Amino acid sequence: MNAAAHYFVMGMESEATQIARGLRRRDPDLLDRLIEQYQHRLLRYLVYLCGSRELAEDLFQETWIRVLERGHQYDGKHDFSTWLYAVARNLTFDYLRKKRPVSLDSAMEDEDHAPMEPADSRPLASETVAHHEQAERINAAMTGIPAEYRETIVLRFHEGLALEEIATVTNTKLGTVKSRLYRGMNMLMSRLKGARG
Repeated sequence: MNAAAHYFVMGMESEATQIARGLRRRDPDLLDRLIEQYQHRLLRYLVYLCGSRELAEDLFQETWIRVLERGHQYDGKHDFSTWLYAVARNLTFDYLRKKRPVSLDSAMEDEDHAPMEPADSRPLASETVAHHEQAERINAAMTGIPAEYRETIVLRFHEGLALEEIATVTNTKLGTVKSRLYRGMNMLMSRLKGARG
């Protein structure tokens, strides 16, 4: 296939299909581009999931190693981010199960490790104080919500995943995702109101 034909075929493919093909080839340029594109979102998700910046950084590295090792398993039928979060989630849960055979929620509730503010948010200077104050209130309220509800809220509102994608990442039914989101938001709102009052 000549270069023009190759370019035409690549242009016709979806981004997910191109990523799937590149991962099967173990394309190092593609992996660099994916890490650059998803690093902030993935690290933020891992910090919320495990509650520790240090552990999240280790799991972040491990996630990308797993992507390289098992990239051939990505079929391109879902967005790459959906598959990436599922890989990261499975690694995190496996680690937490082996490390501490207690409930994930209590493992995530370690008071020494409050969730961090998103690393890639850059509000305008005039909004910084208000955003910081609001983010602190939300983060404090989020730590009091059970893990499965917190995870669903983070995937939906921080990571912008659709409900169907969250169901894929968490390996749960769509109805369960909707229920967790509804209940989690109710818990969050009542905690926020309580913090204000």
